Formats: sequence, C-alpha cells, structure tokens
Amino acid sequence: MKTTSFHIVGMDCAEEIAALKSVLDPVKGIESLQFDLLHSKLTVVFDDTQTSEEALITAVSRAGMKAKKWREAANPALPGSWWDGNGRMAMTVASGSLIALGFGLHASASGLGTAFSGESESGVPLAAKAAYLAAMITGAWFVAPKALYALRRLRPDMNLLMVIAMAGAALIGEWMEGATVAFVFALSLLLESWSVGRARRAVSALLNLSPPKARIIHAGSHEGTTSSRAETPEAAHEEMVEVATVVVGTTVIVKPGERFPLDGRITKGETEVNQAPITGESVPVAKTSGSDVFAGTINGDGAVEFVTTKPAADTTLARIIRMVGEAQARRAPSEQWVETFAKYYTPAVMVLALLVAIIPPMMGGAWDKWIYEALTLLVIACPCALVISTPVSIVAALTAAARHGVLIKGGLFVETPSRIRVVAMDKTGTLTEGRPAVTEIVPLSGHTTEELLEIAAAIESRSEHPLARAIVKFAEAKGIKKQAAESFQVIKGKGASAILEGKPVWIGSHRYLEERGQETPEMHAKLEALSTAGASIVVIGNDEHVCGFIAVADKVRDNAAKTVKALKAAGVGRVVMLTGDNWGTADAIARETGVDEALGELLPEDKVAAIERLAKKYGPVAMIGDGVNDAPALARADLGIAMGAAGTDAAIETADVALMNDDLSRLPWLFTHSRRTLGIIRFNIYLSLAVKAVFFILTFAGAASLWGAIAADTGVSLLVVANALRLLAAPIRTSTAGRGQIRIGSDAP
Repeated sequence: MKTTSFHIVGMDCAEEIAALKSVLDPVKGIESLQFDLLHSKLTVVFDDTQTSEEALITAVSRAGMKAKKWREAANPALPGSWWDGNGRMAMTVASGSLIALGFGLHASASGLGTAFSGESESGVPLAAKAAYLAAMITGAWFVAPKALYALRRLRPDMNLLMVIAMAGAALIGEWMEGATVAFVFALSLLLESWSVGRARRAVSALLNLSPPKARIIHAGSHEGTTSSRAETPEAAHEEMVEVATVVVGTTVIVKPGERFPLDGRITKGETEVNQAPITGESVPVAKTSGSDVFAGTINGDGAVEFVTTKPAADTTLARIIRMVGEAQARRAPSEQWVETFAKYYTPAVMVLALLVAIIPPMMGGAWDKWIYEALTLLVIACPCALVISTPVSIVAALTAAARHGVLIKGGLFVETPSRIRVVAMDKTGTLTEGRPAVTEIVPLSGHTTEELLEIAAAIESRSEHPLARAIVKFAEAKGIKKQAAESFQVIKGKGASAILEGKPVWIGSHRYLEERGQETPEMHAKLEALSTAGASIVVIGNDEHVCGFIAVADKVRDNAAKTVKALKAAGVGRVVMLTGDNWGTADAIARETGVDEALGELLPEDKVAAIERLAKKYGPVAMIGDGVNDAPALARADLGIAMGAAGTDAAIETADVALMNDDLSRLPWLFTHSRRTLGIIRFNIYLSLAVKAVFFILTFAGAASLWGAIAADTGVSLLVVANALRLLAAPIRTSTAGRGQIRIGSDAP
C-alpha cells in the first residue's frame, strides 16, 4: 500500500468532498480517503499495483477540481501556486469589471433607464453583449467544470443551477441580469473560500508559533594530535539548525523570551512558560528540571536547557493542527442533514422551475415572462447559503476551541455536548488534583506541630510510598530541618520504624496503632472522623506514647465545586462522580464538590456498567477522565473527554474531546460553546429557508425578479457566514484554575 497526499484546488466545502468521493470511490485499489478541508488536503491510501497517482489526479479533475502533489515544505495553509490562492479573486473582480463595462456601453447607446431595464428599441448593443458574455465566462470560470460534472452524473447541484440561470437569462435577452448572476455567485463562492480560509489561517497561526530553527548544544569532544601535546577537550558549542533535522534526545537551549521549538523535558534551569497556544492557560506556568515543555510555548525570564522527546512532525502542537484539520471528515449531524436535504431539494427545484417555464405558457401565458420567472426561481432556490453556513460554523467552532486548549475530534463532537444530560466524572486527577497532600496535623502528648513533622519527615524520607512523599514535601515547604534516621525498617502493610536521636520511633496506620494497644477512645473518635472526611491517616509514636496524627488526602481542585455548579447552569441535568476509592472518601468528595451522586469502589468494568445505567435512566452521558485508566468508560460514553491531555498521546487518541490542561472550567465552557454553535447553525438554516420560502411565494405571484433573487441570495449568504464566523471569537469567560473563578456567558446566536 502507498500513501499520497494532494492539495485539492477548489475544495472549500462539504459539497466538494461529496463530489470527490463519488469520482474516487469507483477507482480500483483505493483503500481509504481522508479529507482535510481546513488545508484543502486529500490523503489517499491505495494499492499502487492497481492504480497510480496520475489516475487519481485524473479522477479528481472529473469532479471539476484540480489535484496537485502535496508539498510538506510549503505553508500548509496555502500550498500551491499564486493562481490557486488568488485565481478566484481575480476572476470575480474581472467579472464585476466587465459588467461595469457592459453597463457603460449599454447606457451610452440606449440611455441610463433602458440600460437598467435591459431593454431598448434596438436591443442590447453588440459590444455590451460581448462584455456581459465575458462577465458570465469569468464569473463561471470555477463553476462551469463542476456544473458539467453534475450534469454528467445526473446529480444537479447549485453550480448547475447557476449555469442554467446564466444561460437562460442570455437566451431570453436578459444579458445584464445573467452576467450579474454569474458575478454574484462567484462573489458568494469567494466569500465561502475566504471564510474557510480565515479559520484556516487561525489554525496556521498556531503552526507559526513554533520557530523554524532550534539552538542545539553539541557536547565537547577530544581530538588527537601528532604533536607531543596532550589531547585537549573541545568546548561544547551551540548551533542553529532546522527543527526538522533535530533528532529525539538532542539537548536544546532556549533563551528568555524565545519560543520552544520542540517538545521536551527540562534538564537545566528554571523559568515560567506561557502555554496558551497548547493549553489555553492565561497565566505562565512554572517549569523546573524534569518539567515537560511543548513546541510553540513562550519562555519567560530564565534560560533553560531541555532534551527533545518528539520529532518536529509529532509535537503536541503539530498533532493539534493535524487533528483539527482531520476533524472535518467527521461530519456533524447538521452537516449530514443539510447534505441530505440539498440532495433532494435541488433536483426538485429544477423540476419545479421546468414546470413553471412550460405549463403557464401552454395555457396562454407569455413564454418570455414565465421563463424569466423560472430562472428567478432557480436563482433564489440555490442552496448556497444553506450549504455554506453549517460547515463554516463547524470549522469556526473547532478552531475557536483549539485556540482555547480544547481539542474537539470532529464536527460530530461539536454538537454532542449540547445533547448531554448527565456528566460522569472520575475523581482522582479530575475533581481532585491527583497528588496526595497533608490536610491536617494533630500533635499529641505535648509535642508541637514542628516536632511531629520532624519525626515524620525523618522516617518517611527513607520511603517511596505516595503518602510518605506527601509528608516529606509538606515538611520541606514548611522549612522543617530533616534529621537523620537510623535502622530504618518497613513494617509490611502497616508502616515503618527507625531510631531517631537514639530513641525508637514508629509511623503507621490506624490499624497498626490498634495492634500496639496505645489507642484511647478519644484518639479512636478523632481518627474515625478524619477517615470519614476522606483522608488517609498516618500515626506517629514511640514506645512511651502517641506523638500525633497527620491526615493526608488527595486535595479537591480549587474550582471543582464552582465547575459542577457551572455545568448545571450550562444545561447539564446531573453530575455523577465515579471512583475506585472507598465509599467514605467518595461521600466526602461528593459533599465538598456538590455532585448529585457518588459511586465508590468501582473497577474499570464497573464504571462502564455505571455509564450504561446512567444512559438508560437519564439519556446521553459524557465521561470525563484521564484518557488512559478510564479508557473503557470514555469509549462507552456518548462523549469521552480527557483531562490534562497535553503531551499525552494516549489521551488525545482515546477521547472525543481533549482538554489540553487541567483547568476544569473548560468543561462548562465546552457545553456552552456547543449550545451556542448549534444555535447559530439552526438560526442560519431557518433564515435561509425562510427567505427562500418568501421568494417562492413572490415568484408564483409574479412579483419577484432576478435582481431581487440575486440580492436575497447574496444577502443571506453574507449574513449566515458573518454569523458563523462569530464563533471564532468565542471567549473563555473564566480565570485560571488556580483562582477557581468561573463565569459562563450565554450569547444568543
């Protein structure tokens, strides 16, 4: 099998994709087709023993489009020649200029009034006719090949409708109106191309964030000499190289204010990094040795060195751009509906127009009048605005989400959140930070908090247990001086013991305390209370008495409760927490976050069963987890959302939506964004159909004209595209996760 990519000149909307599928599907040897509407790119996997690249290019030409071999070195936003990017603009301007010339010639020969009406005693001058005809040819330059293809396959589309309307107007002597139809339709297609191009440029702006070169560090080396001098090391030195040539494992230095050229892990230095292009975070993130960094993010005030972990073509930024483009192949329900509607609507309109042109004249009406009305019907019936509005809305919604750190895997998943009735959330790493932290310290027997931490840190510094690491980290943050413990021993399943300043000390669980027989009723009551609150308890003591307790818990995110509340405000009916932790911890977290229901002690298969029960009882369910451990539940849910997916390939691949950082506030924004997108799509569809219905009535009443039809069709196209492009400016009405402030807006479409 061979994989080849092509730049398709003229592929700007879903209708072109459908046409390409129809001409490529019959070609033998094609294994799969992948369309990237955002970059006008087609990727074909095919058996090169059965077909060839030339055959594929020929097949594409039959659909009225042109295929060129994709050039990876070119700007993905605008590959190809000058004509590919500007030809449509040039022909549209030429068409408009020729109409102005024809009108001038017509007016000078017949008078201004008759030029506007298109009539004169001597008819339209020959020179004016030539100008109008040239305006039709230039206006239909990119339309006619597609119209011819539609005619050959007997599947009428809007291109064929417009060509028939132009030709019909010329045949009945309405030269100026026929030329105007050509110009306005060309302008409409130019507008469509521009609208998709605007979204395309918004995503390509992300790619431009990644610098083309990287400053790599060459390690020192030794060179032998023929003299008696000893070998001397060559000093390490820096070199600027193309990022595409940098291999994984290379050390790269990034100076203050520069952008990171590749994904990697910091090995030297400290800094703050602006990660907005990847995660949408508005506040710089502190980075130290061992921290992950991403291509396209901006370094702060510190110079750092990092080791690359991915090649240029596979950075998180490159994957985001690639997946946003590929998302166009996953059609939203609204797009599918519009495509199906247009499939039957357009032929029906052609039949209706034919009947309007024939039946009234056969009953005594004037042929010219009713042919004119039929042409008017064809123009106003053109589904241009209807077909344009939905894909432009989806592209804009996908792009806006990507710019804010929310990677949506396709148009299908743009609309899905608007239908969700239940949100199921994993606990660890989603509602909580996923890192155990000290929440309470209870010193006993005359010990102070500092003394208790000193003893605990001295023992736990020898252990790798997560609770031990949390205690040591807390003690270091408090500036507690760590003492040296001797004779450290692990008490399997219970705790550990050591010698501290010559005295034996121990640390362990509540159960170990009970086994030692040192517990009092007061201690038991306090320990049970802490456990009920969802904490894990570490008891510290010696042979004489109990020194105290330290409670360690997975801290709830600062904005978790506000996020749950905002989700309900965004239209989610019920929020449920799913966790493998014990019921006591689950209930404690549920009370703190305000979820409607908490289910504890769940295995992965139990979470899947819980999703199925929720779907059956309440309706469509979204599952939010880490994208790896919760993969079965994410796959089963109607919408799988991965938290903190930046740099995690598995999370990006598993979920339908990937939140690139750990900011929970993106969740209610996603649901609000989905509802806003769907509202705009519906408004555009209703507006398009309403205007057409009005003009259908006017046409049958004999009150419509080609001028009015043209103005209405173009006006609606402008309105729906402008309305759809508002989604590009969709704001994140929230601060950072650390501050936990969430404000959800509701913009009407």
